[in-house]
Amino acid sequence: MKRLLILLLALAVTVPAFAKTHKDEYSIPCKTLWQAVHDVVRNSGKYGILSINDEEMQASYNIGGNLTGKRTNTVLLNPQGDNACEMQIQTAYSGLVNNDAADFKKRVDESLAKQGAAPAPKSAGDAASSQPQ
Repeated sequence: MKRLLILLLALAVTVPAFAKTHKDEYSIPCKTLWQAVHDVVRNSGKYGILSINDEEMQASYNIGGNLTGKRTNTVLLNPQGDNACEMQIQTAYSGLVNNDAADFKKRVDESLAKQGAAPAPKSAGDAASSQPQ
């Protein structure tokens, strides 16, 4: 019984939730947001670049190492009018140890702050949960 409990706890900690898409709305043009995304992917030292497509505002990159394993993520921007942009982060991993999407978003927000651009007000999921019911 004790071994079974230990095995179940170990699986709960190590089994990731796969294929999540995280969406965040920004009240700035995609061109401005793309500059921050591009900066993070290329200059943060955290990501192994697989591809960057400036025309489609999409990048795929590896993150992780020996202990947590390499993971491939993709970020893409979708214009929401002239002065708004949605950032989608498609991550293959979201577990107890790592939160790839939140870490990436934090770095993008920091890059935007360095540029003097406004950060995202809230993620799409946060906005839906904070509306009065």
